[in-house]
Amino acid sequence: MTSKFSDFNLRPQLVETVHQLGYLEPTPIQSEVIPRMLAGKDVLAQSKTGTGKTAAFALPMLHNLDPENPHIQGLVVAPTRELANQVANAIYHYGKEVGVRVIAIYGGQSYSRQLRKLENGVNIVVGTPGRLLDLIGQGKVDLRQVNTVILDEADEMLSMGFIEDIEAILSHTPESRQTALFSATIPPRILQTAKSYMRNAETVRIQNKELTVNTIDQRYYLVNPEDKLAALTRLFEVEPVSRALIFTRTRMDTGDLANELIRRGFPAEAINGDLSQDIRTKVLERFRQGQITVLVATDVAARGLDIDDISHVFNFDLPHELESYVHRIGRTGRAGKDGVAISLVTPSEHYRIRKLEDFTRHPIQHAQVPTEEEILQKREDELMSSMVVWLKRNRCKREQELVAGLAEEGYDMLEIAAVALKLARAEEKQRPIEPVSKVEPRKPRKERRSSRGDRQPRSQRGDGRFSHEEGMVRLAISKGKAHGIRPSDVVGSIAAVANIPGRVIGRISIQKDVTLVDVPEEHVIKVLAQSDHYEIRHQPVKISVVK
Repeated sequence: MTSKFSDFNLRPQLVETVHQLGYLEPTPIQSEVIPRMLAGKDVLAQSKTGTGKTAAFALPMLHNLDPENPHIQGLVVAPTRELANQVANAIYHYGKEVGVRVIAIYGGQSYSRQLRKLENGVNIVVGTPGRLLDLIGQGKVDLRQVNTVILDEADEMLSMGFIEDIEAILSHTPESRQTALFSATIPPRILQTAKSYMRNAETVRIQNKELTVNTIDQRYYLVNPEDKLAALTRLFEVEPVSRALIFTRTRMDTGDLANELIRRGFPAEAINGDLSQDIRTKVLERFRQGQITVLVATDVAARGLDIDDISHVFNFDLPHELESYVHRIGRTGRAGKDGVAISLVTPSEHYRIRKLEDFTRHPIQHAQVPTEEEILQKREDELMSSMVVWLKRNRCKREQELVAGLAEEGYDMLEIAAVALKLARAEEKQRPIEPVSKVEPRKPRKERRSSRGDRQPRSQRGDGRFSHEEGMVRLAISKGKAHGIRPSDVVGSIAAVANIPGRVIGRISIQKDVTLVDVPEEHVIKVLAQSDHYEIRHQPVKISVVK
């Protein structure tokens, strides 16, 4: 394995830049991918987030770049605008000394701004599938001179229903192009695309040696959904939090939760896909400098986040994917330091703890939410500890003079001390201890009797009308095989219209005139709220709960 970037025979400017950025030696994915791409090979790379894959594909692409050529020579396709922004920013910094011109294009951003940059000439385009196809169709993005195409997080694009868009984009690039595909998993559909659009691709698989580290104290607290915020604030009262990262499921939740924490006296900010790169950078810098203690984020917004000394990671919402849990908690307990990973788990999610333990091969301790008495005792202990410290320092001369003055006026010394302590505790009123309701044991799922007289859980019936997975609800879509409906159409439509991640959508059963799909119960309201706005293959459809 190559131990130095200079061993790759990259342009000197690139080697110097990575050294200035603090990269001491290549990561395993970089050691495997960079030589292959420099040799002109197509690469199918299986690697997790955080392994250095952006540099693995960016450095060879920049090495082969002709900065004098005003046409697009490199294309990176990414599933989300957040990731597109991060990749474009990274490529810009890697290639600054080469003179690279890179642009991120994605939906939700002004067309005019993107078109101006494209008209001025760019070397590398990083974009999301929808906006790329849109601009290709308008003739604003010309891919005829592209020599390198990168498909980043391909499995995520597959889960979001983008795979056909990707194939359409590839059809606009030269057959002689070099293609590199990066994915955390390699499902059959990804392999099919690789075989169709790549030439003798060499496969690289980078496995994490250990999923979690022993320095992370993993705990979970069983709470009712409506008590999550109350439980979180109670934990902040007793945990020695120096810098915390909280994960929620949606970008809307990040802002709401950050605002609620601020109202309760905990300095917090949110990062999500709605933030511009400039604002995101400023928020992260405030977090690094300790100006804010708590950062609330989604999985996507936290990608590329590299901040040391995070004492606690909180899963306000459990991730849908087991690997996402590992990525989240891996942001604490770094460099041999201890870290704490805390998950708030609802009764309907309790079964997932066993799955997480099996996947990580580490126990996750069940702990009890701190009681009101424990919190009050903790507050008093901290107050008295601070009092003892200042008494030992003996650096309160002016305060002693004020107390002496009150004593001369006839006030009792004990009363003076008590009033002083009461004033010192005034800020506690900003942190009310909110009630947490008792968690009732989850009732077993309702059973129904089969015609033979034996009892059979609904989830095991073979008629497809009920969800086969705990925590999922089965919905019916008013079109099926007869209307040309495909699984990718279902995922893409629901994810886009209801604004939920495509990867959370469960089993899909396409029948002649109807399609059945499993959706997590926490997303059902959002999906049904948009019932009049769904369209699949240019056909309006209705979505309803299967009775």
